[in-house]
Amino acid sequence: MKPALIVIDIQNDYFPGGRMALDGMEAAARNCRALLEKFREVKAPTFIVQHLFTLPNAPFFILNTPGAELHEGFSPSAQDRVIVKHAVNCFMHTDLLQGLQLAGIEDVVICGAMSHMCVDAAVRAAADFGFHCTLAHDACATCAQEFNGITVPAEWVHAAFMAALKFAYANVVSTAEVLSQL
Repeated sequence: MKPALIVIDIQNDYFPGGRMALDGMEAAARNCRALLEKFREVKAPTFIVQHLFTLPNAPFFILNTPGAELHEGFSPSAQDRVIVKHAVNCFMHTDLLQGLQLAGIEDVVICGAMSHMCVDAAVRAAADFGFHCTLAHDACATCAQEFNGITVPAEWVHAAFMAALKFAYANVVSTAEVLSQL
């Protein structure tokens, strides 16, 4: 059985000029795109997750705005299943779990944004639901965070979350490693 690919929130607001531009988003998106193309080529299940806020005062991904649209190159094909979510966790109040189970999926490859939020939530939830998770660390992006007067650079935020997920939730590898195993 081939793994399924879950591509999380590759949307315009996360790119330069967007409402929530992330560090390294363009490079992460190129790697997500390489994964998406390969999964499509081998006819493995692909799930494209799109986060939409319904409140007009949301910080980003506002419904019916260009920033909420999937980024160029991530328009769904007939093979892709689009999962629209309204929460951080792409399993919450969506049919992602049911879609994976109906397809007989046991292994998932996850990529996207943000490393410290939606990617983290997806990996932990998928593992808790019993899926074997692979996380393509260089196909994820995040941004600097502040806590208690300390600014944590994006690369440290990313590294901390990848290390935590690698510890107990996922096989954390490069895009090239994922591609070589398909």
